[in-house]
Amino acid sequence: MSRQEQKIKEGARRFLEEGEEVLAALVARPRGWTQAAAGAGVGGLAGAVGGALGARKQSEAHAAAEQAEFRLASPMALAVTQRRLLSIQIGSPIGLGIGGEVKELVSAVPLGDVDSIEVKRLLLGKTITVTVRGVPFKLEANALADARGLAEAFSRAKATA
Repeated sequence: MSRQEQKIKEGARRFLEEGEEVLAALVARPRGWTQAAAGAGVGGLAGAVGGALGARKQSEAHAAAEQAEFRLASPMALAVTQRRLLSIQIGSPIGLGIGGEVKELVSAVPLGDVDSIEVKRLLLGKTITVTVRGVPFKLEANALADARGLAEAFSRAKATA
């Protein structure tokens, strides 16, 4: 388990119900954040176009999540417990477990309302498609995030819920 995942698990305890524990967690952002940030660093027309495309993808992720009655934050921790899927606002992670302090619970839904969590490899990271109440929305995580572990923890928890 990474230092960041351990920090999220410890910090999220105050948001858990009696007998609930975080099974898996990772740092994520709405899809498009990396593209928007990279576009801002490039400058010129290419940077403006890349930044605008990234911003549009982030808006789409937020809108879809809102439609599913699940709010996103940026940066955020996506956490799975044996009962719920949580969106937790965190501070900006710096790396090596530094930063990324848990701030507040943004949203929570019962696992029964979560249809799926799918992970795909991206160039320098991973995309995570979460479908809640029939509405898919996309998140992104860095290459070291254990997104498959989170998806597997979700599948196991949902099967026993």
